[in-house]
Amino acid sequence: MTEEGRPHRSHLFTLRLWQEAWGDGQTEWRGQVQHVLSGEVRYFRQWLALIAHLVEIVGRAEASQGDEDEDEEAG
Repeated sequence: MTEEGRPHRSHLFTLRLWQEAWGDGQTEWRGQVQHVLSGEVRYFRQWLALIAHLVEIVGRAEASQGDEDEDEEAG
């Protein structure tokens, strides 16, 4: 628990990275990220896509937690 008495919020992801050959000796990194709790999977070819997805998942969770906090205050 945190100092405020709320449960610690965390997220667990699995990340798989691999290189794919493009020909002429060129390769490209590819990846797969899975949010363990929801099972949601995304594939990416660019690091910025991975970061954007992680920010999206965490943002949704924070928004959901904010809604729960408001419900507790109203109740």
